[in-house]
Amino acid sequence: MIRLLGYFFGIGLAAFLLVAAGVIIYIGDLAEELPDYEVLARYEPPVTTRMYSVDGQLMGEFARQRRLFLPIQAVPDRVKAAFLSAEDKNFYNHSGVDFLALARAMATNAEIVFTGGDRRLVGGSTITQQVAKNFLLSSDRTIDRKVKEALLSFRIEQAYSKDRILELYLNEIFFGAGSYGIAGAALTYFGKAVNELDLHEAAYLAALPKAPSNYHPFDDTEAALARRNWIIDRMVENGYVELEAAEIAKDQPLGVNFRRSGDFVFASEYFTEEVRQQIIERYGTDALYEGGLSVRTTLDPDMQDEARKALQDALVDFDRDWGWRGAVGQIDISGDWGPALGEFDLLRDVPDWTLAVVLATGEEGVQIGLRPDRKLEGGVVDDRAVGTIPAGDFEWAYRLRDDDGTRRAESMDEVISPGDVVYVSARTGEDAAEGTYSLQQVPEVSGALVAMDPNTGRVLAMAGGFSFYESQFNRATQAYRQPGSSFKPFVYAAALDNGYTPASVIMDAPISIVSGGEVWEPKNYDGSVAGPSTLRLGIERSRNLMTVRLAQDMGMQLVSEYAEQFGVYDDLSPVLAMALGAGETTVLRMVSAYAVLANGGRQIQPSMIDRIQDRYGKTVYKQDSRQCEGCDANQWLGQDEPQLVDTRDIVLDPMTAYQMTSMMEGVVQRGTATILRELGRPIAGKTGTTNDYKDAWFIGYTPNLVTGVFIGFDQPTPMGRGATGGGLAAPVFKTFMASVLEDRPMTDFKIPEGMTQIQIDRKTGMRAEGGDLIVEAFKPGTGPADSYFVIGADQVAIQAQQAERQREISPTAQQAIQSGSGGLF
Repeated sequence: MIRLLGYFFGIGLAAFLLVAAGVIIYIGDLAEELPDYEVLARYEPPVTTRMYSVDGQLMGEFARQRRLFLPIQAVPDRVKAAFLSAEDKNFYNHSGVDFLALARAMATNAEIVFTGGDRRLVGGSTITQQVAKNFLLSSDRTIDRKVKEALLSFRIEQAYSKDRILELYLNEIFFGAGSYGIAGAALTYFGKAVNELDLHEAAYLAALPKAPSNYHPFDDTEAALARRNWIIDRMVENGYVELEAAEIAKDQPLGVNFRRSGDFVFASEYFTEEVRQQIIERYGTDALYEGGLSVRTTLDPDMQDEARKALQDALVDFDRDWGWRGAVGQIDISGDWGPALGEFDLLRDVPDWTLAVVLATGEEGVQIGLRPDRKLEGGVVDDRAVGTIPAGDFEWAYRLRDDDGTRRAESMDEVISPGDVVYVSARTGEDAAEGTYSLQQVPEVSGALVAMDPNTGRVLAMAGGFSFYESQFNRATQAYRQPGSSFKPFVYAAALDNGYTPASVIMDAPISIVSGGEVWEPKNYDGSVAGPSTLRLGIERSRNLMTVRLAQDMGMQLVSEYAEQFGVYDDLSPVLAMALGAGETTVLRMVSAYAVLANGGRQIQPSMIDRIQDRYGKTVYKQDSRQCEGCDANQWLGQDEPQLVDTRDIVLDPMTAYQMTSMMEGVVQRGTATILRELGRPIAGKTGTTNDYKDAWFIGYTPNLVTGVFIGFDQPTPMGRGATGGGLAAPVFKTFMASVLEDRPMTDFKIPEGMTQIQIDRKTGMRAEGGDLIVEAFKPGTGPADSYFVIGADQVAIQAQQAERQREISPTAQQAIQSGSGGLF
């Protein structure tokens, strides 16, 4: 018997050794295939790039995986306890594999198999094993993968601390709703930082890694609550939470409140998109969507909102004069119209507007149903709100516009019908009854507004159109349009920098330019001529003929060089028509060029980014590159205050810059932008209107703020007679500046040292003691002319003689020639 037992024992031992040898060989083979776990030491997960305004408000997030890396030291113990209780209660005690948990899992799986249950098999993996799988292995449900997972877990535990392993786990796992990592999940589900999470919120987040789709807060609320409460019970069992606190937490609803895009800075989308493109150009797409950059922009949220409102209101007012173009869409109103209306998206940057469906029309007005709010879990709320558009509010819409032109509607039924989906806004004012609305439509005409600090080039506000959600095309940076007369200051600046003075006199009279066999005869806006006039009068009254004659006198090549030096154009063709702003440029370029005039001649590079930091907080880009020697002194030992050294190039004589500023103050006080006098502040600027009223501009500035406004159709189309820079763009400038300057102290333009102020005759430009006088600024060594000289007078005389011989001279030209005095001829 003993011999038989020994025989069986020997066979068993041999079999065991063979199996053990096989297992060792099997494990050895798998071990050779294991990936390098040391990559965990260099782990840099894809992290969300976040963009902020100047006051730290969030403007946008960019990520392929919405994740914010959070060091383990920043994770509260309460949150750690929730995940340990949910996933691996013995985490700090095992060496990578929890054999007891593995045995329980095997027993559970055996029960599922033998009983024929439909439950999913459980794995019994520790947090370390999940790190090994998520970072280094696939998700295949095979024995080979599980063995590799265990082997890697032992090695990881030997190489890294428990806190480092838990840190990797909490920052890598997927929580559903597009969020990765505990920090991203806390923001996505609750709009909170991790250290702000309550017990029931931490427990719910700990429930998600197991299977996010099974515990959706709205689709699977009961399962989510059950799993959350089970985790809270485990926290009590493991000694992390008192029973009383646990019961309170279990009574709480899930409280999920998915963060919407409205949490970002309002109406900043045009600005944000421009910065996004700059980041990609500078660092690449991967850096933007995975690099975890922190981008501090130059955007001023309050100023941005004022820019949006000023431009939107002006575009709506102008568009109404063009008539009604029809409804946004049509839906069936025979049943519940709410779900169908809820499918239409709002313009989120036009807060005063909502969508409505026409329910009935009548003599008193139109009954409408308002778009219901959407629920977080999908669909729309059950409540239905209705309102009325009074008949009187439709008066402007009776002018119908289509491809064939405009016509007058005979009745309201021609304007609007039941089932039409339209934009409306709540009526305001003392005479506005509650529940009454005004009809609105998205304007076809568009435009842009840019505000900049002229001393730094920092762009403070940018409105690139009526609504980003209606059109993402940015008219501030992407639309190349003719600036018209708003380009003239650079022609005059070139002249003042090259021997002319504000008192130089130029002939304002008809001129004919022959080029390429064709005759070009420019005209002033009103068709009149003024005869000999000073440069100041030429810019104040925006005289085209004077500008052309001035450009001709000094040479268009010089004008082209100055235009490129100011950054208005990259390569301006040196033809005379360009002196009147016939070339194409952008609003941002024009504002940057005017900033040079405002800051005294310093070159400006427009900037929308103040600083960029990497995921570790290291600054990798800073807009302000000025050097400050001595700013880091440890103590004061009687030395002078440190000075910031401004190394930017001077592209214009500071005295010339002031002369141009003074002349453009005249545009506001006496010229084409007198509407701005009501602001009661020192403001310089210039209007611009192109042929056939296709583009309307105004660019102006105070000592510390430059603002440019452009209005026009995306496809250049005449806007109608009177649609000028002074009539359309300047009022937008006025509205915006009135708001943003309201609480700012008044500052005068600084006169450079050495300039002299001399009283001259406004018309002749000569020194005078009486009459129509103005005080003009002159550079050292210059002053009013001692004798009366008119630039271009000889040319006018020659042309007049030729015309006289041909009997074609116009009475206007004759009058202009004969109006000169003081020895014109």
